[in-house]
Amino acid sequence: MFAYITRRVLYAIPILIGVNLLTFTLFFVVNSPDDMARMHLGVKRVTPEAITKWKQERGYDQPLLYNAEADGVDKLTNTILFTKSVSLFAFHFGSADDGRDIGYDIRQRMWPSLAIAIPVFIVGILLNITFAMLLAFFRATYVDIWGVVLCVVLMSISALFYIIGGQYLVGKTLQLVPISGYDTGINSFKFLVLPVIIGIVGGIGAGSRWYRTIFLEEINKDYVRTARAKGLSELRVLFRHVLKNAMIPILTGVVVVIPLLFMGNLLTESFFGIPGLGSYTIDAIQSQDFAIVRAMVFLGSVLYILGLILTDISYTLVDPRIRLS
Repeated sequence: MFAYITRRVLYAIPILIGVNLLTFTLFFVVNSPDDMARMHLGVKRVTPEAITKWKQERGYDQPLLYNAEADGVDKLTNTILFTKSVSLFAFHFGSADDGRDIGYDIRQRMWPSLAIAIPVFIVGILLNITFAMLLAFFRATYVDIWGVVLCVVLMSISALFYIIGGQYLVGKTLQLVPISGYDTGINSFKFLVLPVIIGIVGGIGAGSRWYRTIFLEEINKDYVRTARAKGLSELRVLFRHVLKNAMIPILTGVVVVIPLLFMGNLLTESFFGIPGLGSYTIDAIQSQDFAIVRAMVFLGSVLYILGLILTDISYTLVDPRIRLS
């Protein structure tokens, strides 16, 4: 098992390096520091002096890949590639355009994101699997047919409709919870309950239908027919055999998203005024703060690759035969 996990980790290293190089190319080669300065300062009536000052304040005045004027190792370290991209591997994100430490902001803002993402993740999985097993138990009946219709309807509704509709109905009309805002401690509950409910309801359609497909595929296999022939009840077959053997495809969609919970939900946090990483990214894009955007792109890549590694590890726990692959 150790050799299997080691191989998976080693596979992730070149992927992460490739993502870093691609990000560097997009931010500093395709879109040069001069272009970033003009976008930030305004295209019209921007003097060369203002562009030079803007680049010096942010460390963008260095050579991209090789500093011929420096001595020794500084030829490689006094470059934009090293200071802005290689340093990301040590999680040194630098400073935003307004001088704030990006690493500090990430550490502070990840908690509101987790406060929304973790309940949505846990409750959503339990509801989706339960509803999907209910549809699989009553397969080919009116319960199954109307359940699938409900899932398709929920999938077809835009996430913006859930957010705006929930704010209008629960927040404005019924005035049960605030429409937007955030507070710390126990007071944060009233600000988080509506985003959590909307996140759960918005994911029921796609999640339940996907799990239902997995369960139905397992139900039609020979080992299930054998279990029924031995006299096992349908409920025992579903929970004892079908659910267990369906864990590998379920883990594919579950474990891989666990690290991404830190990244927050862009739409939900923006519309509800939650100071999480999702709204942090949206605000950075709107203000053209390239340092924050670059840090969030890299952090998202690291978390996604970590999710893939966790998925591979979980496979070995469910099916030991994978360790030999």
